[in-house]
Amino acid sequence: MKAVQPDWVILRSVGVMTMAALKEAAQVGFPRDKIVGPSPSCAEPEMVRAGDTARGYPCATWHAAGRNFPLIQEILTYVYARGQGPGPEEDAGTMRWNLGVLDGVLTTEGIRRAMQEFGHQPLTGAQVQWGLEHLTLTAASLKELGVEGLIPPLTLSCRDHEGGGGVKFLQWDGTQWTVLTDWIAPDQTLVRPLVEASAVKYAQEKGITPRTCP
Repeated sequence: MKAVQPDWVILRSVGVMTMAALKEAAQVGFPRDKIVGPSPSCAEPEMVRAGDTARGYPCATWHAAGRNFPLIQEILTYVYARGQGPGPEEDAGTMRWNLGVLDGVLTTEGIRRAMQEFGHQPLTGAQVQWGLEHLTLTAASLKELGVEGLIPPLTLSCRDHEGGGGVKFLQWDGTQWTVLTDWIAPDQTLVRPLVEASAVKYAQEKGITPRTCP
């Protein structure tokens, strides 16, 4: 970092790599608030292990941290309080734990959407995929599910599996994540053509026939 002297660094790491990078940045005097990590680089265990060298580190994430959501409070009340939690209760509200909750919400609602189309019966993989690709979660439906604020409202489709791709920036204060921004939408006019060009090139190199969306 000293030789290059960048203004900002994007840290694409996971696990112990994140801790090592933050400690190395501290050793060379690079400010942690100028290192931005995507969601996989923003797990609490790595922040804790990095100690004071992680303080000020910002993270771009597609879901929120913390327990202040009705669904998470229900899980604590009806699952963990009855001794049926799948892991330590202190994990509840952390980044990876909340991602697991979010995975469950999206999977359940995708199946629910598919059953609205194909009936209440065992579904095929293709039918579940259809349900996910026709899933809309509005602000009202997120509130009804108890996850308002955990993710932004989204609409999934064959062409857009991200639901808009909005992210929120958080910052590690030494003990927890604090919110820096509201949800920020990416510049799809810039990013989407680059992604599609890369996908076409990859498909050509691998001899893959790209899927055509209706």
